[in-house]
Amino acid sequence: MTDEPDYLEDGRKLFAGPCEFFFASAKSSDLPPPGAPEIAFAGRSNVGKSSLLNALTNRKTLARVSPTPGRTQQLNFFALGGLPGAERLRLVDMPGYGYAAVGKEKVASWGVLMRDYLRGRASLARVFVLIDGRRGVKPVDAEMLDLLDQSAVSYQIVLTKHDELKVSERADVLAATAEALSRRPAAFPEIIFTSSHSGEGIGDLRGAVAKLLAERGA
Repeated sequence: MTDEPDYLEDGRKLFAGPCEFFFASAKSSDLPPPGAPEIAFAGRSNVGKSSLLNALTNRKTLARVSPTPGRTQQLNFFALGGLPGAERLRLVDMPGYGYAAVGKEKVASWGVLMRDYLRGRASLARVFVLIDGRRGVKPVDAEMLDLLDQSAVSYQIVLTKHDELKVSERADVLAATAEALSRRPAAFPEIIFTSSHSGEGIGDLRGAVAKLLAERGA
């Protein structure tokens, strides 16, 4: 009998390595050539995606945190664990969705970019969908989950803002989120509850990524 791998430690080591921005794509015809496995991060504008990416990678400014929702307007690619071309993993920051102040034409172009990326990227291992833990799965989030189900892309829910909920509220949020996912074919069943401020769940998320890489033999 072999011991279970220590994915938490593997994840810590993975995200302690170098990480740098190397490519931005505003249209599906301008994506970088496939290489290392990719994990993408999607979420509603102002869900805390940039803060989570910075916490995950132990950096303050890897992803720009802005008080203006909708700032990310393209697919931003980051090389993790080595120089671009020799990295172990790529992190992909997707445009935030659900921001009403963005023009309809821009929203439509983002939608095309995300659909084309999700449906045609063989190196995409999983999408982590960030959901505001204070609000749960809203209709705009459900639309994103529908797209992922239709695209047959594995995805996992990451709840954010753990520190902003009362202890008595957290179990109910997890239960409601699990129920919302129960009939979704592409959803990974484990939900990770995080806080970029307190660090809660960040190690678990790193461990989940490390396990995913191990299962892919990467």
